[in-house]
Amino acid sequence: MFDSEVQRILDFVARGIGVRVVGAPGSGKSTVVRTVISNLEKTGVDVHFIAGLRTHRALPYSAIKGLGLELRPGRGGVFDIADVLASQLAKAGKHVLVVDDLHLVDNESLAVLEAVRRRSDCPMIATAPKTLAYSRGQLAVLNSGREALLQLDPLHYEQVNTLLAQVLGAPADAETTARILTKSAGNPRLIARIAETASLSELLVMKGRQWHMAAETLWNEHLSGTLEALLAELPPEEFEALHIMAILGTARVDVLQRVVQPDVLESLERREFLSVLDDQHNGTIAAISPPVIADYFRREKMLRDRHLLRSKIAGLLEAPAQTAHSKTSTSDNLPRALSSLRMEKGDDDAITARHIHEHNAAKERLRFERWESNKTASNAAALLRVYWGAPVNVTRAARVCAETATTGGDPADLLFITITRAMLAIHRGEGPAATVALLRSFAEENPQQAEEVENAITFISASHGRLPAQANPPSIDPNAGPSPSSGMTDLVRGLLELYRFQPAAALQSVDGDDEDDAFPQLRPFIRGFALFAAGRIEESLVFALDWRAEAKRKLDQFGVITSSYVAVHGLLYRGHFEEAEYLMSSVFAMGRPGFVVDSLYDAMLRLAGLRHTTTALPPALSIAAQARTEVADVGPLPGIGKGAYQLIAHNSAHPATFDRKAAALVKRQLKSGYVLEAVMTALLCTCLCPGRPVLDLLQKALRGSGVTVHDQLLAIAGAVVEGDHQLLGLLLKHYQPDGDTYQVGMLLRGALRRHVIDGDSAAADAMAQASSMFAARFPSANEQLSFNSFRSTPLTEREIEVAILAGHRTNVEIGEHLGISARTVENHISNALRKTGATSRSSLFMLVGNSLPPR
Repeated sequence: MFDSEVQRILDFVARGIGVRVVGAPGSGKSTVVRTVISNLEKTGVDVHFIAGLRTHRALPYSAIKGLGLELRPGRGGVFDIADVLASQLAKAGKHVLVVDDLHLVDNESLAVLEAVRRRSDCPMIATAPKTLAYSRGQLAVLNSGREALLQLDPLHYEQVNTLLAQVLGAPADAETTARILTKSAGNPRLIARIAETASLSELLVMKGRQWHMAAETLWNEHLSGTLEALLAELPPEEFEALHIMAILGTARVDVLQRVVQPDVLESLERREFLSVLDDQHNGTIAAISPPVIADYFRREKMLRDRHLLRSKIAGLLEAPAQTAHSKTSTSDNLPRALSSLRMEKGDDDAITARHIHEHNAAKERLRFERWESNKTASNAAALLRVYWGAPVNVTRAARVCAETATTGGDPADLLFITITRAMLAIHRGEGPAATVALLRSFAEENPQQAEEVENAITFISASHGRLPAQANPPSIDPNAGPSPSSGMTDLVRGLLELYRFQPAAALQSVDGDDEDDAFPQLRPFIRGFALFAAGRIEESLVFALDWRAEAKRKLDQFGVITSSYVAVHGLLYRGHFEEAEYLMSSVFAMGRPGFVVDSLYDAMLRLAGLRHTTTALPPALSIAAQARTEVADVGPLPGIGKGAYQLIAHNSAHPATFDRKAAALVKRQLKSGYVLEAVMTALLCTCLCPGRPVLDLLQKALRGSGVTVHDQLLAIAGAVVEGDHQLLGLLLKHYQPDGDTYQVGMLLRGALRRHVIDGDSAAADAMAQASSMFAARFPSANEQLSFNSFRSTPLTEREIEVAILAGHRTNVEIGEHLGISARTVENHISNALRKTGATSRSSLFMLVGNSLPPR
């Protein structure tokens, strides 16, 4: 779970730099330190470990005596002990001091450590809470010598998924993973305890190969001890404040300050037991973090205390909302948008998910009660609109559709209810045919709505089957005036043009305001993705990230998911993998959404798994496995169909086989009318493993759509496929940076890999030179996505070392350098050639040196 953090610490220590590891209680500080100690001891480093204990904090010298130092009788003072420890650190060899839980070390032991650090340059690794106000003694120990700071942040969705698989022995489904992430706020200790105790209490059950929730809650009494330990250091006033907050739930800060002293709230926030966010009214709201603490206070044994506290907080929920603050405007540019996103990465996406859940649940409950008291079409439409983004209560939604009075209802509300019934039918697996029949029946009963019904039928048919051969509604006439319809015609037309990869027409369809839109979130979705499809990646990213920020502020789950999907494509296309994975993680933390955007949720699961299908050591567990498998191979938008992910995840080591499968998939996508998905698939496959069949299909599709922004990439790809290295050199020399710069780097690496696999040494040499020259001219800080040639049978560390040296040293020289025999070197090279498919030592060197992901 903490491989990257452990490696960073080892790198610092190897350079003689100490490390301070900070994080919240349960964040994994001790786990990281134990792993570091194990790695250091394997390399012959003498580790001197000191542990701070809460029960020994007041006992003089208790921590330092844990080292088992041999002291002479009567020589137990600070400097006497420091002399003995300093002499041990001065012995031959490498030494490292490790102090776990520095804040629990007694003052006398701190004095010894200070004296030792003044005499020795031995690096020290120390752990402490992130929010600790250090004493003078602690600072004296920490501030001696060079020191690096490593902060352990809460885990995100994919990390939680991996940890659950380790704890439970098998992966959990998406809903369970999201619920545990939300309840634990990404705290590793709480994640493990919630999973363990829930399985013991049979709140988690195994179905198939995944763990699923068997109840609506994961709280159980076995968690009490873990929460008691977490809250053990809180003074009584802060403990009572958390109890009050558990009763209030998410509340405005001005409300909380009437029953809890501001300094207590500040202390809880500093200890990270309080999460403060802006609400949809530009006010400030606060909630307990991690949320499982609220479950602890709400358990039945504490009901009596809850009744006592209710009298103290009665009536406070009626307090007026805070005044909205004006929002300063900033220029719309990509660096600003990315900077905001990177700053957000330090926040807790589980807390945001919880706020959205509570907001949706309260809205759904209020609207259902209103519908039960008056079953009108307007009340039903208001309730069903919640389910388009928030998790759907299928039983309740079906009841609303069946029992709502239709006489005298607004036609627009009746149409919305009917469309929702159609979506619900698809959600239940009835297929597009049943939904079309349902809508046509409505049109017969309401002829005045016939045009809108036809639009809805076109939308559903095109999104869940295949596009009609001809545009329906008809294509846009640039000279025609504005459409007199309610806006649905333009939206459906724009969506179809997007599916067909006609971004200019799609943008023209959604040009204008959205005041009359039947589905308000559809217009910005089409606009954002059409900008991306048109090659205006930067505009698309800025638009989508700003839209997402506004949706988060309004607690609009539908908007968060749709905007995140658009933004993720732009981020992945530019190689910003960390930002894209965080964005997707924040969506996954919310759990499965409503039935309209659930396909986008699955698409992002597959997109998140794409990067890991090309790593040197593919994980046995990928979150892409949480996406539904009962879907078609082709879909209207990238990732909705599972074909592209399956193709890359199960890639054959033979390029010709990959060409055949990729070309077949792209042809199926084109035949279904989903040209956008076909273009994106062909672009990715061409960059990963350039081949003539797929490149021809890509060029034809781009010409047919009139999109010219990829012309430079296509020209370079053509030279690569034809093996015209002279032309390739000229094209790369005169290449002007554009939106495809990252893709060109991928293309050259993919071509190098292909030539090595095919055994074409001359072509591989030329491609390696071209790739190096391009990388020198356009250096990228982002990891280059590329197939790994030895993914199924990974090379060992020693085989990689030998392969890197094989290009310019003999077996004898390699053996002398690594301290092994020449015969052993020969065996390693033979194994590496067999695993990678390379045909010569030079090919092996180029493949490993150029195609291996950064280590």
